[in-house]
Amino acid sequence: MPSRTKKNEQALRPVHPNAGIQAAYRKSILSLVDEMNNSVRFWLKAAYRANPPLMAQDRNPAQELRAAIRALARRWQRNFDQAGPKFADYFARSTQARSDAALRKILRDAGYSVRFEMTPAMRDVMDATIGEQVALIRSIPQQYLTQVEGLVMRSVQTGRDLGQLTKDLQEQFGVTRRRAATIARDQNNKATASMTRVRQVQLGITEAIWVHSGGGKHPRPTHMKAGRDGVRYDVSKGWLDPAIGKRILPGELINCRCISRPVIAGFS
Repeated sequence: MPSRTKKNEQALRPVHPNAGIQAAYRKSILSLVDEMNNSVRFWLKAAYRANPPLMAQDRNPAQELRAAIRALARRWQRNFDQAGPKFADYFARSTQARSDAALRKILRDAGYSVRFEMTPAMRDVMDATIGEQVALIRSIPQQYLTQVEGLVMRSVQTGRDLGQLTKDLQEQFGVTRRRAATIARDQNNKATASMTRVRQVQLGITEAIWVHSGGGKHPRPTHMKAGRDGVRYDVSKGWLDPAIGKRILPGELINCRCISRPVIAGFS
C-alpha cells in the first residue's frame, strides 16, 4: 500500500538537482575532452604518416607510434590532473549553494525559516564530493588514451590504413564523450542527494518519501515500485533497495534520477 502522511505531518516538495550546474559542469569537462581528442588525432595522424604500418624494415613503426601516443598520454593526463581540482571545487560549491537555497525556499514556503552554516558533516560531504570528482575526471584520459593506444597497435598489426584508424578514433571519442556527460549528470544527482540529506538530518527530519523520476530509458523496477508505493525511509540510513541488498539514497546509483520528499513531523 502507498505510504501516506499523518494528520500532523507534511510531505514537502523535493529538492531537484540543478540543471544549470549540470550543464555547466558537463560543458567544462566536454570542452577538455574535445581539446584532447583534437590534439590526439592531429599528432597521431602526423606520426602515422611518418610511420605507416607497411613501411620498410629499417624502422619499427609500432615503437614510434607507441612512443607518440604515450607522450600524448602524459601531456593530457597532466592537463586533466591540473583542471580536475578546479572543476571539482566549483561543482561542489555550486551544488551545495543551490541545494541549500532550494531547501530553504521549500521550508520557507511551508512556514519554516532556517539558516544553514558550514558544519563538519557538510564539510565531510563536500570533501568527499570533490575527491570523487577529481578521481573521475582523472580517469577520463586514462581510459580514453589506453583505448587509443590499443587501436593504434591493432592498426599496425593488421595493416589498416589511416582512414580506418580515423574512424576507430572517432568512435572511441564518442564513447568517451558520452561517459563524460554521464559523469556530469550522475554526480550532480548524487551530490545533491548527499548534501540535501545532511541538511535534513541537521534539521531533525528523520523520514522522506521516495519519488521515482520517471526519466531514463531503463528505469529500475524496484525504484519504480518504491515511487509508486510512496515508500518511506530513514533519512540518516537510506532506503534498502531489494535489488542490490543495500541502503541507498535517491540519485546515488548510476543513472538513477530519483528524488525524495522530506516529511515534517508535528506540522499544524
